[in-house]
Amino acid sequence: MKRTWTIIGVSDVPGSFKWYQSLLGLSETAPAHDDFGQILDADGTVLLCLHEWGAHEHPSLTSPDHAQPGNGLLLFFRVDDFDMALPRARALVARLEEEPHVNQNTGTPEFSLRDPDGYYVTMNARSAANPSFNADPERRGFAPVGGSGN
Repeated sequence: MKRTWTIIGVSDVPGSFKWYQSLLGLSETAPAHDDFGQILDADGTVLLCLHEWGAHEHPSLTSPDHAQPGNGLLLFFRVDDFDMALPRARALVARLEEEPHVNQNTGTPEFSLRDPDGYYVTMNARSAANPSFNADPERRGFAPVGGSGN
């Protein structure tokens, strides 16, 4: 088995840790260290690692001043609780970067937002069989297939 641990530089590990746990509907816990934390799924799978900018001598994590955080990176989460993820996301940000719509490539609903450090985060339903999305997408604020979403 192989796993990738995506590690992003953040300015406030505990704050970002809480933000991602809220977005993903995970129980609130504290990061293991003030300068590093792992966001874990219920089964212990590492979903995302948060590393304080400049805390260690990793060349690509020295400072956000060398490049805009998130340049060339898309945090794309496939979730099984899409209907619950949307109100959690709306509670975390003033506006979404992309309103809910059907991704033409996956055929599943998704929306996007920015995290506190400016990273672009997309929440995508793991299954196209999303009852409330399919039942009345316009009532829930979703753009239908072929609509205004990307």
